[in-house]
Amino acid sequence: MLNAALGRLRRMNELSPTFRLLLAASFLIPLAGFMVMPFMSFFLHDRMKMDLEVVGLVIAVASFVQMSGGVVGGYVADRFGLRRTMVVALVIRTISFALFVVSIRVPALSIPALLLSAVGVALYLPANKAYVVRDCDADRRPLFLSLNNAALNSGMALGPLISGLFIMRAPMAVFAVASGIFAAVTLLHVKALPPDAEIRRPETRQERGGAVRLLLIPPVITAALGFYAYMFFQNYLSLYVVAHYSSTVFSVLLLINGLLVVALQPVLAKRINGLGFPLATALSFALFACGLLLIGWAGLLAVVVGVVLISLGEVVLFLKSELEALRYSPDSPGVVFGNQRLATGIGAFASAWAGGWFYQRATNSPDGDSRFWMYCAVQAAIGGLLALAVSMLSRRNAARADEETAGLGREVDPTASDDRAASDDRAASDDRATSGKQTASDEQNASLG
Repeated sequence: MLNAALGRLRRMNELSPTFRLLLAASFLIPLAGFMVMPFMSFFLHDRMKMDLEVVGLVIAVASFVQMSGGVVGGYVADRFGLRRTMVVALVIRTISFALFVVSIRVPALSIPALLLSAVGVALYLPANKAYVVRDCDADRRPLFLSLNNAALNSGMALGPLISGLFIMRAPMAVFAVASGIFAAVTLLHVKALPPDAEIRRPETRQERGGAVRLLLIPPVITAALGFYAYMFFQNYLSLYVVAHYSSTVFSVLLLINGLLVVALQPVLAKRINGLGFPLATALSFALFACGLLLIGWAGLLAVVVGVVLISLGEVVLFLKSELEALRYSPDSPGVVFGNQRLATGIGAFASAWAGGWFYQRATNSPDGDSRFWMYCAVQAAIGGLLALAVSMLSRRNAARADEETAGLGREVDPTASDDRAASDDRAASDDRATSGKQTASDEQNASLG
């Protein structure tokens, strides 16, 4: 496996400077963003003296815009150009982080800065991923997307680690450095990326209807259900682990999760692409359910194994969902990735709300923590069954439609039977004046075949 991974990575020498720039941007942008974003709840509460409920509402709205707004970002990218959309998004994020710098003196600017940053993310990510897959063949898409995801996860992991050492003592310096990174990446996009070749014309009614249907395809529904199950782990692991072990253990567990995704997804990308979508769905949700169940068991070893299983499910499901969604609309990758962002936003929002409801009620009973993770595991299993049902139903409907189309084709154009009749009895068919031309055409087709 390692040799195969190294062989794939050697092919990086064949990649264009454009892709290398996008890969670097996919690392630097979350690095700069996560130098600031994880600490926003503290600054809103400490600097602006907001109640924690209000802080939670502001961050929830920003998170929903950032993730679910990607559906708008995808449409904008496909209609007005990928490069143009990325540049506009980066300009917005640069302005937002400049506002963070000023917010040290004027704390009220933190809220518009946070919302502007969310808009920038919603615009940038679908266009970035669409640019990654636009010029590569289908065989390379899994590797390219997995490398892009690995860069994103690496930046997200390192950002808080770097800024955590300085942000409480010198927040203005951290905000300024993050703003500088965004400004530099914006200039790189302007100078190094080739301009958009063409801009699509305004969409027709038929195209709009197709875009709406892309919201209801199995990989989008599966992504929403998968993120619903996965975000129980992200949102509530800290409450459980810090209460039973320590904050250091929680940090190590998050590090394990990040390292597994970064290291394994590029290595396994080709195999993940080769999995059937129902199989990948069943495997991923089974890993989620088992991992969530193990977290609630007694013992740190069970928690570690649970985190590993959930990480493996994450490696498989979210890459496979993106690849599967691209097959439905290969010519509109921005829309595809925007819809995936919308799905993950809905799943994350629902998981945060439902998780709080379940956690509150579980902790009112003996062994409440363990019971909460059992609830989560059951919901992951149910989500997997629903995702499988949607996938299988979609395949059945597609097969039925193909059969009906084939049957209609045989009724309207009985070419095969005419070929056999022409070869057996040309004299009889020549007597039919209305079918003479068709017979001659069929004989030509048969000879060419």
